[in-house]
Amino acid sequence: MAACDICPRRCGVDRNTAFGFCGEGAPVRVARAAPHYWEEPCISGIKGSGTVFFSGCNLRCAFCQNGAISHKGIGEKVTACQLADIFMRLQAEDVHNINLVTPTHFAVQIKEALLSAKSKGLYLPIVWNSGGYESVDTLRLLKDVIDIYMPDFKYVSADLSRKYSHAEDYFSVAKAALDEMVLQKGGAVFEDGIMQKGVLVRHLVLPGCTHDSKAVLRFLHRRYGASVYISVMKQYTPPKHPVPDQLGRALYEEEYKEVCEYAEKLGIEQGFFQEGDPVGESFVPDFDLSGVK
Repeated sequence: MAACDICPRRCGVDRNTAFGFCGEGAPVRVARAAPHYWEEPCISGIKGSGTVFFSGCNLRCAFCQNGAISHKGIGEKVTACQLADIFMRLQAEDVHNINLVTPTHFAVQIKEALLSAKSKGLYLPIVWNSGGYESVDTLRLLKDVIDIYMPDFKYVSADLSRKYSHAEDYFSVAKAALDEMVLQKGGAVFEDGIMQKGVLVRHLVLPGCTHDSKAVLRFLHRRYGASVYISVMKQYTPPKHPVPDQLGRALYEEEYKEVCEYAEKLGIEQGFFQEGDPVGESFVPDFDLSGVK
């Protein structure tokens, strides 16, 4: 924390006394910790995923659907001991797993909490649910405590990643990170249809960006094949604030269909498509500090 290099930004900020690029200091902040039922079927199942939403983010996505916690400061400070207790409480609620959402910038503190919880009997699979913009060194730190990596893979285009997420190097960084995730976890393991170990990569189709979505799918399939599961998402929600280009409109059904048909043409068989309305406000929970206070 004294010269933070946990994520690829390597902003060097002393997070004990100031905020890093992620918008957070050293104390962990959590905005919600509760069962969540809208993840992929192999994550949510029927009992829900024990989802812990962390405040702050190392990306600056113009279209972020969790902007209230990633950019606007909602969240409650918790100690590593309190975070371990949150994990244990969620396990007692009989969820399928512990799902850590936007955890990257708190990786060290989360590992401490997980080790503490495991010493108290935490046995559920641990899901690392991130934007995909990760340091390989940090991922190696997590090797023994994370069971499932569930990263986004947002872009191939450096132009899009620069304009929409302020991360021109997103593709090269996310590729190296995903290489490490696959190396650590190997093939997926399931029990009664619920993933226990493995890598599930998510890609959100953005309005007007079908060409890049196809490039993402082509890259994932050619490089990793059956080593990863792929989720093609259409829950894009236009923000209420001004955004670049065509991001102010909803995703057209035809755009999503085009990308899904391309995935089938590539031969992708291990994955998920979404049904229903492309606009995804129903996928955004209330960040009301449930399960935290």
